[in-house]
Amino acid sequence: MGVDHMRRPLAALALSLASLGASAATADPVEDFYRNKSIDMVIGYTPGGSYDLYARLVGRFLGDFIPGKPRIVIRNMPGGGSRVAASFVYNVGPKDGTVIGTGDQSLAVEQAMGDKSLTIDVNRFQYIGSPIAENNTTVTWYTSGVKTIEDAKQRDVPIGATGGSTSSQYPKAMNAILGTRFKIVAGYPGGNDVSLAMEKGEVMGRGSNAWGAWKATRPDWVRDHKINILVQIGLTKAPDLPDVPLLMDLATNDEDRAVLKLLSASGTIGRPLFVAPGVPAERVAALRGAFDRMVKSPAFLEAAALEKFEILPVSGEDLQKLVGEIVATPKPIADRLTQIIGGIEQNTR
Repeated sequence: MGVDHMRRPLAALALSLASLGASAATADPVEDFYRNKSIDMVIGYTPGGSYDLYARLVGRFLGDFIPGKPRIVIRNMPGGGSRVAASFVYNVGPKDGTVIGTGDQSLAVEQAMGDKSLTIDVNRFQYIGSPIAENNTTVTWYTSGVKTIEDAKQRDVPIGATGGSTSSQYPKAMNAILGTRFKIVAGYPGGNDVSLAMEKGEVMGRGSNAWGAWKATRPDWVRDHKINILVQIGLTKAPDLPDVPLLMDLATNDEDRAVLKLLSASGTIGRPLFVAPGVPAERVAALRGAFDRMVKSPAFLEAAALEKFEILPVSGEDLQKLVGEIVATPKPIADRLTQIIGGIEQNTR
């Protein structure tokens, strides 16, 4: 065999090996993992509330931005103010990135207070992002006769809550620090259930709901003044609620203000999405990147606008930092808040 005849097969072999090497170099293990798979979106509340609706909105689009384009399957898992779902994601579900959870924004505050009934470390969740960071509100029904915080100091006000979440924490804090007379009716499985109970007259108000969620889910109630917004809970006022007081601004001394500021910080967490500890770092990074691309996409923003949902996203990295800061709250402040809202007075139905 001549030299040229020998060179040709050797060159072909080299080209083939180079091609294989290039393919191996460009292969995406995250894409390979998620291809033809589904992701369970575990929601800690019943259908119809803002946690559920934001998660469903995300679930419609997120898979298109994840390598491999997995299908998102919605699974409601209500109970314990979203603790049932959070515990499932933390302890039971697979730790491979095929389960994404959403739970109450106050879980980090509860951990900072040393809540013994919280059996997970929320700081170990790996946060993907939140589609909304905004102020919460405490409201009463328009026929209640309670239109302001001052009114709530003059009479008993039965107020609906889902359990050990902001829906009970806010009224308990206001009772202790401001002298209101909210009577917590806990045990409702989700925020939508509380809204229906308020409409039917079972309770006079709702302990917590995001301002944007009211505008999105009950725009007629906002338009027709069916709800009285007593207070907004956040670190700065919502631009379209200039006359509604911030909770922390109602404090009359520095210590109480610090306590109410801690309680208000969780609003920035919004409607958090997280995966379990132990999910491989490259999949967490892919999910975070997918979320960041999704919240900027015209299709997602158009769908949110059609449903009248505001999008003020928080990245997974920023959520991770915020949760860590809340969990690391100085003990005297956390202990004071624990004394105020630790333990829930339940009038369950």
